[in-house]
Amino acid sequence: MNGVIAILRGIAPGEVLQVGHALEACGLRCIEVPLNSPQAFAGIASLAREFGDRLQIGAGTVLTAAQVDRAVDAGAQLVLSPHFDAEVVRRTKARGVYSMPGVATPTEGFAALQAGADALKLFPSELLGTAALKAWTAVFPAGTPMFSVGGVNVDNIGSFKAAGASGVGIGSGLYTPGISIDELARRARALIARWSAA
Repeated sequence: MNGVIAILRGIAPGEVLQVGHALEACGLRCIEVPLNSPQAFAGIASLAREFGDRLQIGAGTVLTAAQVDRAVDAGAQLVLSPHFDAEVVRRTKARGVYSMPGVATPTEGFAALQAGADALKLFPSELLGTAALKAWTAVFPAGTPMFSVGGVNVDNIGSFKAAGASGVGIGSGLYTPGISIDELARRARALIARWSAA
């Protein structure tokens, strides 16, 4: 993972392989399909079959332990949630998959780590901002991976990295349904360049 997770919210299964190849060519190494996208499990399965040995394929907006099972059965290697649910984290780890729950307070963050989370998804980062991220890095165990997600874009991606983010998740700042492959590639290259330069 090069620090940038591509969040393909709303993508249809028929688009995922073309989008996946474009993102891989630009240097992205982690793709997330949120479960509230059309036929999300089919999209995850297609990506896992095509890219599973080269890219990290994630399932996002995972809300229940049952969804964890379906996502992992489809080939997901990473489970992300907008919230922290201990049962979701425990099931994810029981399935041998990387767990990244969403947290918005230190209390949630410490509870998530206690439950076994591998990384923390600070969400929504557009509200938490870089100040919260800086404060968290001072109190959480050294080396705790923290990803800023929600409102991160090409203009502020560098400031999140400078504040201590291990990575970022980019949704509408990268992919929106109907975007052209050329525009997608342009955005992906710009985001990676900004992240690398920060």
